[in-house]
Amino acid sequence: MRMPRQQSNSTLANINIGVIAARSSAFTFALCCALAWPAAVQARPAAGAAQNLPLKLPASTDTTTWTIVLVLTLLTILPALLLSMTPFVRIIIVFHFLRQALGTQTAPSNQTLLGLGLFLTYFVMQPVAAQIGQVAVVPLERHEIAPMDALQRASTPLRDFMLKFTREKDLALLTELAHIPRPREPEDLPMRVVIPAYILSEMKAGFQIGAVLYLPFMVVDMVVAAVTTSVGMMQLPPVIISTPLKILLFVVADGWNLVVGSLLKSFY
Repeated sequence: MRMPRQQSNSTLANINIGVIAARSSAFTFALCCALAWPAAVQARPAAGAAQNLPLKLPASTDTTTWTIVLVLTLLTILPALLLSMTPFVRIIIVFHFLRQALGTQTAPSNQTLLGLGLFLTYFVMQPVAAQIGQVAVVPLERHEIAPMDALQRASTPLRDFMLKFTREKDLALLTELAHIPRPREPEDLPMRVVIPAYILSEMKAGFQIGAVLYLPFMVVDMVVAAVTTSVGMMQLPPVIISTPLKILLFVVADGWNLVVGSLLKSFY
């Protein structure tokens, strides 16, 4: 009995596909065996050695894992720590009060204020950074000191800078809360006392400057509100009139130059 031509062609095609699949599987198996053979020969135990060796991870695996976690954590919080130990705290607080006093909620933008604050911080801290590089970084690069010694040397200029702008009241508060004896000199205090005391002092200084900046703009708001109320202009809120006047007054007085100049002079 003769099979139809179409059915015979499909049968031959299926046979060819099966042959190709079998050859591909055999080739893959042979390739895997060839790749695994050198590793198997190298890992074969010597004669007389124990055949059933337990699978044991290196002892340093856990230590390496925790070291990676610690380093990543430090890299995450390091920018915040460094900015808290610099004039950035005072500068950004003053800029916030200034924007609120002007009545412009989003102008300048946060990115602009942060950028200006960072560059002003770099301007103030550049001598301190140069001193740290001279006493700590350069000897460390020359392998003259250990990393911990470099860290200890780098903390000295930074501590001197922070103590220059830290109030004794804040230092006394943190010293009492830390339950440590009062030292003879502020330079003998540990960094865990100096850093929060410095941040408290900078926040107080920033709020003082912000309050002084707020007063003239508040006077403008009061005058505009009194005038609009006396003439019976109730349909238009006083803020819509006072905001352009405050911006115009700030621009005419060259306010940014005065504010930035006063901020920088407060650190010298």
